Amino acid sequence: MGFISNAILALEDGSTYIGEGFGIPQEISGEVVFNTGMVGYPEALTDPSYRGQILISTYPLVGNYGIPPKMNDKFNIPIGFQSKEIQVRGFGIQKLSKQPSHWSKQKTLNEWFLEEKKSGIEGIDTRSLTKKLRERGVMLGIMQVFEENKKVDEKYFREKVKEIDDPNKRDLVKEVTVKEPVFHKYSNSPNVIVIDCGVKFDIIRNLVSRGTNTIRVPYDYPIDKILSYESSGILISNGPGDPKKCKKTIQTVSELIETDLPIMGICLGNQILSLAGGADTYKLKFGHRGQNHPVIDLKTRKCYVTSQNHGYAVSEKSLKGTKFEALFINLNDKTIEGIMHKTKGIFGIQFHPEANPGPCETGFLFDKFVGAVKNYRN
Repeated sequence: MGFISNAILALEDGSTYIGEGFGIPQEISGEVVFNTGMVGYPEALTDPSYRGQILISTYPLVGNYGIPPKMNDKFNIPIGFQSKEIQVRGFGIQKLSKQPSHWSKQKTLNEWFLEEKKSGIEGIDTRSLTKKLRERGVMLGIMQVFEENKKVDEKYFREKVKEIDDPNKRDLVKEVTVKEPVFHKYSNSPNVIVIDCGVKFDIIRNLVSRGTNTIRVPYDYPIDKILSYESSGILISNGPGDPKKCKKTIQTVSELIETDLPIMGICLGNQILSLAGGADTYKLKFGHRGQNHPVIDLKTRKCYVTSQNHGYAVSEKSLKGTKFEALFINLNDKTIEGIMHKTKGIFGIQFHPEANPGPCETGFLFDKFVGAVKNYRN
């Protein structure tokens, strides 16, 4: 038995969702995750942290303000996107806006997907799907968009989804890191090395705009080459997948911890910093992906609303006996949202202070890091 349609999303638990396809006809697979944000789909879709994943949007209408043109700011960093391409494997939404309206619109979401040879499915109950993922946990899935409407064999896809590979078993960071150093100059300023695990453009923008020379290096760049740039600070970026796959990065960061350099980790960078410091990480049931996650600063007791995108977290128990302690916790599930070194200028945060999309109220953490960088140089 099947339904007349041209797209299907099948999950490993045997459930299927029938809808209409957009983008190009093809079959893709990945880890199915959800994002609760209401806006910011161009930024989310280009976030390298979504590599290997099929993203589900809980907000019902997507594409209503279109896709802006590709433009660079005064630092030659792209505006409105977080990398040079769409990073998600596929996109699942309830309703696709066919006639977007916005002063900055250059093309529709569907036109963008066609250009980048990506696929999506619309017309599915994303709220029901999200509820399932919250209750059972994120699952592997397979999405097929057909050339034309046809009778979809759901039983076939229920069997086929059992054969797909888990992207978290791959070295996903290797797929999104730079291949060689990339320089973002800012006059006679201190050098900040960004260990690029899939860094968002807005992280680079926040560093350069605060007066640093930012140098992006590959995630497996050796420590001697990092230090050869006369670094005044290290930032370990966000990125996709299981942090334990970044073995060379963890080893390099463990050696950097022994220096006096200021170090900041963001998202995956926070997890890598924790592993390098002797702590442990684990996979969350359904992750934190959205723009309204409340965290509390354990030092000041202030609460901040943050933008987040991660599927792994730092084990609180594992921090005992290390030189790190918890800095922030999530008010929803009490998971660790940040760590800090007990004696050095080293800290990590699980959320995104650069936001985009999301609230920017934790941008002061870049001020804290860059301030430490400039003090180190002087």
